[in-house]
Amino acid sequence: MAARFGAVLTAMVTPFRQDHSLDLDGACRLAAHLLERGTDTIVVAGSTGESPTLTHREKLDLFSAVIKTARGRGKVVCGTGTYSTAETIELSREAQGLGADGLLLVTPYYNKPPQRGLLEHFTRVASAVDLPIIAYNIPGRTGIRIEHDTLLRMAEVPNIVAVKDSTGDFQAISRLVSEAPDGFEVYSGDDWATFGYMCLGAVGIVSVASHLVGPRIRQMTELVTSGDIPAARKIHEELTPLFNTLFITTNPIPVKTALDILGLPAGPPRLPLVPATGEERARIEKALVDAGLL
Repeated sequence: MAARFGAVLTAMVTPFRQDHSLDLDGACRLAAHLLERGTDTIVVAGSTGESPTLTHREKLDLFSAVIKTARGRGKVVCGTGTYSTAETIELSREAQGLGADGLLLVTPYYNKPPQRGLLEHFTRVASAVDLPIIAYNIPGRTGIRIEHDTLLRMAEVPNIVAVKDSTGDFQAISRLVSEAPDGFEVYSGDDWATFGYMCLGAVGIVSVASHLVGPRIRQMTELVTSGDIPAARKIHEELTPLFNTLFITTNPIPVKTALDILGLPAGPPRLPLVPATGEERARIEKALVDAGLL
């Protein structure tokens, strides 16, 4: 059975103009470009979309614009998670009203709730909406991990249907895939881990690199699913240098730089993120040449 949101979800950058204002036209053009090149579902206002520096109003404008662009072409999952349960519920309800296909809820960051607080947070938000929810486990950014037993309890909530996992913990993923209830889906949250995660039973990737090599990533996921592991591994190995280059500094600085080099809508990051240095830009450009993109 096909995964609910497909195998290739792109964590889309949020395009800004040179004055750092929101570029909605650019967002629509970029979303259309991605959906034509291997992406099943656009994830809007996640980490790669610089959600911490988007205002509530900007998020809603962005959700609305991308949902309209994607209609009939693919799905849209809106990043509505914050470190406030009340604000997350409000934003989630508004995203549902705009026509989102699903929600990405990052673990509350900075305030470090205990595991029972995490469970209560996700359960409260899930009960406030009818949309399917992907939990986002990224302890490197949030300072807190959703532990295995907590995830299993979250998976019992009917509309918490998946996890985007950015722990890089293959042992934990193997255990989660085997112990989670039927229908609960695991997505890799890191391009470098996609091949390994899918071999263990994950259904796909929430990708950054798919901005640049969406068709190749789609091909790799299809090869794993069909059982041609050697061919899938070959693509993984060919793309690994690009995956690594996209994280030479804080995401999304490198991917925004790459999109800019390729003439696609991205614009600068917003402070406290800063543009790539000259040296970083040169490394990114070389990676694009090596990947046959320039």
